[in-house]
Amino acid sequence: MSGHRPIVVGIDGSPSSLQAVSWAAREAALRATPLSLITTAFVPGTYGVPIGMPASFFQDEERDGQERLNRAAQAARDAVPGHNIEIVTTLCTGTPAGELLARSADASMLVVGANRRGIIERTVLGSVSSAVATHATCPVAVIRGIPDRDINGHPRPVVVGVDGTQHSEPAISMAFEEAAQRQSELVAVHAWSDIVLELSLDGGTDAEWERDAANETALLSENLAGYADNFPDVKVRTIVVRDRPIRHLREQAEHAQLLVVGSRGRGGFSSMLLGSTSRALMHSVVCPLLIVR
Repeated sequence: MSGHRPIVVGIDGSPSSLQAVSWAAREAALRATPLSLITTAFVPGTYGVPIGMPASFFQDEERDGQERLNRAAQAARDAVPGHNIEIVTTLCTGTPAGELLARSADASMLVVGANRRGIIERTVLGSVSSAVATHATCPVAVIRGIPDRDINGHPRPVVVGVDGTQHSEPAISMAFEEAAQRQSELVAVHAWSDIVLELSLDGGTDAEWERDAANETALLSENLAGYADNFPDVKVRTIVVRDRPIRHLREQAEHAQLLVVGSRGRGGFSSMLLGSTSRALMHSVVCPLLIVR
């Protein structure tokens, strides 16, 4: 990834968006890349001030947006003391999702917060993270705001989901890169079926299960081999399970500093821009989730 392509963060003033800024600032420091903070505000239009709003509506919008950006920029600097990262702030006029997606072609990564407490926040604001994760052309990091938890402050492993198809190869590559930069262990989790095998099959002998496990373990090792050669200092631990990839990835994420997955799964339908596994994890994991197209 080019060090000149910025990491772009969407700011809405919520606690989770400030945690997203904190996480992105550390990522920018690790990668020596600029950090771009954006927020949106209404601007004067054809029909003037909305009915019921004060005459100062647009000025208030602009002031509030600039204050959000100032707080975010300070949060970024506080997250990486001693690092002189380049921070650019922009007050935009479009929709939050539209502004972020427009920048995805020239960004090294988009970062959004995802934790919303109220039903309106979850429905309206939460849809921004879903839209961005679904349609962005660059990797997307989704940061869930966890109270009293320093998402940058613990030496936990990086976890990557590997489904054995070409769709997970970009995720594997980026997971190795993240683990190397963070000097952390990489945990590769592979489930050889998306369906619950115990409910779909009439059983099987222990020998058959052992044979399948050996084959899938070999497949996982093959998927990781080339990347391991490029990152010899990264310690890799592998986990091979029969089914339920969402459950197993969620369990590993509880003890991880980052979970990395591909945007599409084994089905790989061209119309399915975001697979069921990545979509489910986006709304449930408690650590930062990185979705790699």
